Formats: sequence, C-alpha cells, structure tokens
Amino acid sequence: MTKPTWDPGQYLRHAGHRARPFTDLLARIPDLPGTRPRIADLGCGPGNVTALLAERWPTAHITGYDNSPDMLDRAHVDHEGPTSGGGRLDFAHADVRTWTPGEPYDLIVSNATLHWVPGHADRFADWIDALEPGGTFAFQVPDNIDAPLHALMRELAATPRWKTRLADVLRHEDSVHAPGVYLDRLARLGCATDVWQTTYFHVLRGEDPVLDWVKGTGLRPALTVLADDPEARDAFVAEYRDLLRQAYPSQEYGTVLPFRRLFAVARKEG
Repeated sequence: MTKPTWDPGQYLRHAGHRARPFTDLLARIPDLPGTRPRIADLGCGPGNVTALLAERWPTAHITGYDNSPDMLDRAHVDHEGPTSGGGRLDFAHADVRTWTPGEPYDLIVSNATLHWVPGHADRFADWIDALEPGGTFAFQVPDNIDAPLHALMRELAATPRWKTRLADVLRHEDSVHAPGVYLDRLARLGCATDVWQTTYFHVLRGEDPVLDWVKGTGLRPALTVLADDPEARDAFVAEYRDLLRQAYPSQEYGTVLPFRRLFAVARKEG
C-alpha cells in the first residue's frame, strides 16, 4: 500500500459526516482518571475532531499526532492553543507505525487512521502500557473494505490498463480485523473492552458526491501515484466515477452512501 499525500481541503468537504462516528465513539469513553488529563490523538488530520476532545475535557493537555505536513499545518492554524478550561491543544509530527508514548496518558484515541497502519494491532500493548490505571484506549476505523466504494477501485486498478501502476498501491481486505479479533487482543491486555459496528447511511449531495468523498480518503494512494501524470490520473478517475454512478445511483434527495465502521473502547484496569 502506497503512503498517500493528503489534501485537508478535500478531506474537510464532508467534515460533518466524517466527524459523526467520532462523536459516537466519544460518547462511549468513560471518565478519565486525571483531573487535568493527558490525551493523545493518533492520526489527528486537520484537527477538527481533535478539538472535540477539548470540549469533553477542557482542562486536558491534548496533542494531536499526524505524519502529514499539510494536515498538521491546517491543524496548527485552525485549532492549536489554550482551551476554555485552562488546558491546551497542540499538534506534533509522528508516524503512528512507530509512535511510542514518552509519558503516561489518560486517553489514547484514534479516529479513522489505524486501517492505514499495517500491523496496528501489534502496537496496542505499548500504548496500553502507557495508560494510567483507569485510562482508556479507543478507536474507530472504516470497516467497509468489501463495499463497492473500495471493491470497484481495486478491480479497476487490477485491469490491464492500470495494474502495472496501481494494483499494489491500494488498501486490501486485511487492513481491518474482524471485531472479535480486536476484542480478544484488547481483553488479553487487561482491558474492559467494548467493540461494536455501526452502518451509517450518509445522504450526499452535489455532482458525483461519492467520488468527491473518496477523493479525500480511500482514493488518495492512487491519486498520489498518478500525480506526475495528470492525463492518466484524470482517465482513471473518470473510469472509476462511471462505476460509482452505477453502484450508488443518485436520487431526487441525494445519493446514499452506506458506510460501516468499527469501534473499540478499552479501559485499563485500575
């Protein structure tokens, strides 16, 4: 899988829909042990959902970590600074594949990031070790790699015209584990664990809205590889757009995008 370049503006075009799963995750996170909690947000992107943590815990010191300079630039400008309760929100460069906590945390959270990290479940032990007693590790990831949105992209990338350049750059079926795998892994690490799935039915509007959605996320590896060949990039996007129009037909009220996500909340025993 190719490491994608990110476009904060494109990503934020569907910010409301993308933030909703995080608010649902946030609602299931229990109270934290510290009065001035230390919180890490892994894969913070442009910081728009990291800011929601400051609303829930205004006294906390919250650091959002990401490896995209463009995303971090947007986060610094839009969200960094003191919070309403005397806490602080800041951002720093880090790669989730190698990030190791340098201090104890009350909460380590990750929103729509771990599916980009091969072997992410192998990092759980290090992260939970860094939690204070009673602290929480929580994450949500898209769990729809078998949906037409992704299946059609992979099928197109594997056709004779594109397979040389694209067949091995996209996410594959093993990028997210089954819910029971996460439950077992986290429970064996000594955590009281809650794992669940939710399918959202997003009603998107505008011209080719499903394509517009995926340009901000799942299509990024292909766009990155083809960035130096605009003609090929546009041709691939046009072919993919036509497939999406058939798979997600427009209705008079908009285009429905079913989107399943997986959630986990693991509280370290005190």
